[in-house]
Amino acid sequence: MTALEITTMQEEIRALAAERDAVILAHNYQVPEVQDVADFVGDSLGLSREAAATDADAIAFCGVHFMAETAAILSPQKTVLIPDLDAGCSLAASITADQLRVWKAENPGAVVVSYVNTTAEVKAESDYCCTSGNAKGVIDSIPEDTEILFLPDMFLGLWLEKVTGRKLRIWMGECHVHAGIRPRDIERMQAEAPDAEFLVHPECGCASQCMAFGNAKTHILSTEGMIRFAKQSPKERFLIATETGIIHRLQKEAPEKRFEAVSEKAICRYMKMITLEKLRDSLRDWKYVVTVPDDIADRARGAIDRMVAIS
Repeated sequence: MTALEITTMQEEIRALAAERDAVILAHNYQVPEVQDVADFVGDSLGLSREAAATDADAIAFCGVHFMAETAAILSPQKTVLIPDLDAGCSLAASITADQLRVWKAENPGAVVVSYVNTTAEVKAESDYCCTSGNAKGVIDSIPEDTEILFLPDMFLGLWLEKVTGRKLRIWMGECHVHAGIRPRDIERMQAEAPDAEFLVHPECGCASQCMAFGNAKTHILSTEGMIRFAKQSPKERFLIATETGIIHRLQKEAPEKRFEAVSEKAICRYMKMITLEKLRDSLRDWKYVVTVPDDIADRARGAIDRMVAIS
């Protein structure tokens, strides 16, 4: 699409959203033109809070399916749309509710902490949800003598063990994008850009190893944490170890600084399924509506509410 075509479609989308009384929420990993038309761009925790707080009649969710499910659980009286039903998540697909029930039966009395990258059915079997931005706070809020089952991201779990000093039982799931960012990528970029600050997402396969570097320039952060850090830092160059979509927002919010991806291959094909055309069609044709059965939503809501409440 040309710049004029993008602008024209964004204007059409805004008009449709106003007509339908819909708020547009977009994740930090969405394509730039979708981020630019959204009413709010953020990480999973920020989007969950916006979904819970909005006065709009409808939510057009530009993200992946588990995020739209979470919005539907938090705002059951609202219509939640996702522009592409196939926008899934490799990490969420790494554990099912049946698998979790078996794991719980093998560990009676344990508290289940589920990363937000899970299906509604898995959340319904959980005691707490968390995001990368508040996972440490969630773990710290649980009594130290309580056994914790953490799922499904093993790299986030290993990082949490290091920063909380707690021993967790960790499910061996991973995000295919973040798992592909390896210590050798960090080492190569450190050699090429010794003056840069490294911002690393805790889902990365290199996150726990990065903590051992003892390097003051390496920072393990959620996507929203990366935004805050980059804006406040006096430094001018940053290397980013997460899905590449975040760089668009970083450049918008700190235009005087330089941001580079540690791995140009760190692209989530599911996030990139959402396009302006699909968002326009979603609002125009009222598709695709995301619903969660009442019994599952009721059971999942407590875990999600705890996530939203913990900073």
